[in-house]
Amino acid sequence: MAEQIVVWSPEALEDVDAIAAYVARDSVFYAGAVVEKMLTTASGLNHFPLSGRVVPELNRPDIRERFVYSYRLIYRIEPARILVAAVIHGKCLLDDATTNRLLVE
Repeated sequence: MAEQIVVWSPEALEDVDAIAAYVARDSVFYAGAVVEKMLTTASGLNHFPLSGRVVPELNRPDIRERFVYSYRLIYRIEPARILVAAVIHGKCLLDDATTNRLLVE
């Protein structure tokens, strides 16, 4: 498999912004650390796209997730890119809106 580029959806970036704002209420330092870890984790997906587990709610080999602290970084493997489509809390199941983001081609 050729190396793919990692692309963030606008919605996933909004998810990260919301998480950072929430965490920053208690600790600006920790909010920065969480965001940095999310970006680092996502950037490594181009080398190891299959390193994440298959998202249990969807059970599709092209839709995977990596855990970053207590958050699920959910991405879709496509032929030419890896799309980071959502970042949600680890205790949350996918809702319909998030599922739609992952399934839209």
